[in-house]
Amino acid sequence: MCLVLSRGFFLTFEGLDGSGKSTQLRKLNEWLEAEDEDVVVTRQPGGTRIGDRIRALLLDSRTENLAAHAELGLMFSDRAQCIAEIIQPALAQGKIVLCDRYTDSTEAYQGGGRELGSEVVLQLHAAMCGGLQPDLTLLLLPNFDRSLERARRRNTRATGHPTDENRFEREDELFYRRVFDKYREIATREPLRVVVIDGDLGIQEVHERIVEIVRERLRHHG
Repeated sequence: MCLVLSRGFFLTFEGLDGSGKSTQLRKLNEWLEAEDEDVVVTRQPGGTRIGDRIRALLLDSRTENLAAHAELGLMFSDRAQCIAEIIQPALAQGKIVLCDRYTDSTEAYQGGGRELGSEVVLQLHAAMCGGLQPDLTLLLLPNFDRSLERARRRNTRATGHPTDENRFEREDELFYRRVFDKYREIATREPLRVVVIDGDLGIQEVHERIVEIVRERLRHHG
């Protein structure tokens, strides 16, 4: 299928912790590479040396008393570095960039979950990211209760581990309801960019749906 893209293609995966987005990103990357596409994979927070240090602070369960606005600022500092160091250079070279989380996560988790609102998030996105938007966002929203249960189990297994990254999974159900609702709000606001894959589908079934969507978008993009 290898397409010669006039410019790169920026695709992000979004969803609650436990939604399966990281698994689906990995499977899509494998499929694209099998199709001889030039793919760059990154994540947020993290993906760069500076970003990984920020990630360690943001996600470690032992991080305490981090103010919501400080958390928001750290998220965008990480994002700006990732854009400058990884995303923009790859897009300029015509590559496909797959990113695990982007500004939609910040709007959902800090804007919705932390109740900071969308306006401040979108203002920071414009200022620190140059308004760079994905060409396509795949939003995985399986059953809320099952996603939360999977995230809680992962948190229980990882707590105390040197690479513990479960600070957010310790939040209560109301926090995650606000995150979930904000994701729905974003999808309603931007239906052309955000494609929602909901329901409790199997891993392979979700992957096949994603391949169908991505193949069509790349065809039009190319």
